Amino acid sequence: MSPRTFDKRSALAFIVAFGIVSLFADAAYEGMRGITGPYLALLGASGTAVGIIAGAGELFGYVLRLGSGRIADRTGAYWAIALFGYVVQMAAVPAMALAGAWWAAALLIILERTGKAIRNPAANFMLSRAGEQIGQGWAFGLHEALDQTGALAGPLITALVLAHHGQYAHAFAWLGIPAALTLLSVFALRVRFPYAGELAKPKDDAKDGGGLSRAFWLYSTSAALVAFGFADWPLIAYRFQQSHVVTPATVPILYAAAMAASGASALAMGRVFDRRGFIALLPGILIAALAAPLAFLGGPVMAIAGALCWGAALGVENSVLTAGVAHLVPETSRARAYGIFSAVYGIAWFAGSALLGALYDISIPLLVAVSIAAELAALIPFIMASRLAKG
Repeated sequence: MSPRTFDKRSALAFIVAFGIVSLFADAAYEGMRGITGPYLALLGASGTAVGIIAGAGELFGYVLRLGSGRIADRTGAYWAIALFGYVVQMAAVPAMALAGAWWAAALLIILERTGKAIRNPAANFMLSRAGEQIGQGWAFGLHEALDQTGALAGPLITALVLAHHGQYAHAFAWLGIPAALTLLSVFALRVRFPYAGELAKPKDDAKDGGGLSRAFWLYSTSAALVAFGFADWPLIAYRFQQSHVVTPATVPILYAAAMAASGASALAMGRVFDRRGFIALLPGILIAALAAPLAFLGGPVMAIAGALCWGAALGVENSVLTAGVAHLVPETSRARAYGIFSAVYGIAWFAGSALLGALYDISIPLLVAVSIAAELAALIPFIMASRLAKG
């Protein structure tokens, strides 16, 4: 009979196996997301429609996590919810090949974000359970490194297919391979580790703020400020190309370098987090503050440094920042907490990106000033939260 809890060996195996699931998943949906803009344009969508579709999909996906996390905690059906989310998300990817109109493609784009929103809080909860045995920072850092490997592979797949066939439908169809591997691997993971999503008894009062401390809300506020001041890569790439800082062919190379920096920082700072605690997040916040001035104000050398800082900060935010939630919230409320945390972070990033994009057309120095101010302001609630967590 399978054990009902992780030990160190099974926890590490689970993290690596779930990282492989995420590798395949990211290859599928990041490959899809990398070409949805030009695909929508090809189908006749306007630039305004493309922007609204992309923004609405992201915003809806983050808000939906509020509900999916709450349902996961109330029902205890962590595996069922995660599996359903993966099925919805992965089905949307190759289905894009059949979209004959831009509105149909738009629905699939939103469906893909919906699937991720459904499975994300439950998946993070199970990762945090394994992280109790090997260290939350190492668990989420290792998972993020494998995740980013897939994020790098997906766009390369679509680039190769488009170079050979020249048709977007073929590229989406080829992405059906990593999508199928995602589903096969995650269902196999469910069979091997059924206890990852099992608790003795779901908490009856896991609702209306129960179990969520003041430290958690301060921590979420800090994360929201970090996200608000963190520019999206498309805006950075837009500046690189518009200002001729680097050649067009260099932009995807810089993005690849940023993804490499993201994976490396997730691994390194995850280890530091397990040894030193919340202090490990300070370098990530400070590096995020450096990304905007380097990326938006300098020449080629500063652009390279800015891309690396942006990637390193992203790695910390996607791994160590997420790992910190597990230290502030009990298991019985953790999926709901992850849903709230992700929603707060995502909404703030969406609002910040919109503001920074508007400021780009008004004043780039003002954009940089707002970005730095938001990152530095994040230190205030972060320090307060870390002190409460220690106390």
